[in-house]
Amino acid sequence: MDSGQIAWYLIAGVIVLFMTPGIAFFYGGLVKSKSVISMLMLSFGAMGIVGVLWVLYGFNMGTMASGDGNLIPHFVGSPFSDFGLTDLAKSEKNNDSFLAVFYGSTFAMATVALVSGAIADRSRFLPWMLFAGLWATFNYFLVAGWVWSPGGWVFDLGDTFGFDVSTIDYAGGTAVHINSAAAALALAIVLGKRVGFAKGADKAHNVPLTLIGVAILFMGWFGFNGGAAALTDFDGLGLIIINTFSAATAGILGWIAIERIKEGKATSTGAGSGAIAGLVAITPACANLYPIWAILLGLLAGGLCSMAIEMKYRFGFDDSLDVVGIHGVGGFLGCWYLGFFATGTGLFFGGGFDQLIVQVVASVGVALYSLVITFVIGFAIEKTIGFRVENEAELAGVDQVVHGEEAYAFA
Repeated sequence: MDSGQIAWYLIAGVIVLFMTPGIAFFYGGLVKSKSVISMLMLSFGAMGIVGVLWVLYGFNMGTMASGDGNLIPHFVGSPFSDFGLTDLAKSEKNNDSFLAVFYGSTFAMATVALVSGAIADRSRFLPWMLFAGLWATFNYFLVAGWVWSPGGWVFDLGDTFGFDVSTIDYAGGTAVHINSAAAALALAIVLGKRVGFAKGADKAHNVPLTLIGVAILFMGWFGFNGGAAALTDFDGLGLIIINTFSAATAGILGWIAIERIKEGKATSTGAGSGAIAGLVAITPACANLYPIWAILLGLLAGGLCSMAIEMKYRFGFDDSLDVVGIHGVGGFLGCWYLGFFATGTGLFFGGGFDQLIVQVVASVGVALYSLVITFVIGFAIEKTIGFRVENEAELAGVDQVVHGEEAYAFA
């Protein structure tokens, strides 16, 4: 890469890194005032454990470009092929490779942090850290390789079916959003409902903090979606940026329109959630749509996700901060939308059903794997060392009981 590409790749990585604190603030404002520290620590703890594991072996597990380095072909690269990246450090001209390691780590940390939204107000910290390390190892590191590494089963799905199309997931609709949403659903089931769980029982305690998180995430998403364009001499970067922007802004409109119809009022948390819904949906599709279709996708995502957050009350699972309703529904929408509107390969743009088939198979396959492996890991932790705090601790406040701190200490 030339100096311009290196500069953009580094900047993109840094602003994506900032997205995990953004997730912490977004989630932190939505929880009870007595759970803010706990919520922040779930994200910052994920940054610590996942960042270290990514450098030690996670990056290698997601590399399946050659059969020689694979632990299981099409499924997982060898974690010991370059443990701790020592060989890479010894190689000449390794700037590009190390930047790729750093950029990839920011996705891994953010994905794990997203899962924590499902267990707000009731999770113990040390079991969460154990879960984060195990889930990253047996889920995210593998899934990232499936989706983005040549040789991964999702990456090669079109060839496997004999199609002339490939699976499209430019920045993580399956690997990040569907993956984390399926995990959130499984973990919410394992930990059970909060005390007094009911519609309207819990409200955001600090809306400005939540919107600060939204602003950080909105900014970071341009690096999230556009960073990899540095590897292709900025090919398509302008389209990626305008599609990301268009879907997010349309998502705001879609969400608050449904809010206004349902509740009679448009809320600031709804506007922020709508922006996130639009960003989630455009993540897999940002490089493969005309801008007009990105706007439509954002509107659909905002509206559908606004309605989907009611699912937890209908089906009785306590996904505290609506990871399933926003990242799951938005992720599936963005992935399947490509089957119809992807430039050149979508059903409405000269293609047949092939693109839709690979999008559906890839997304459902990742969701099912994530759901099962997360349930196994979470259930094992809950039944051994315990994952959830006691009801008394939940009512007293997780922050003080688990961390000995208060977010707001007034004289």
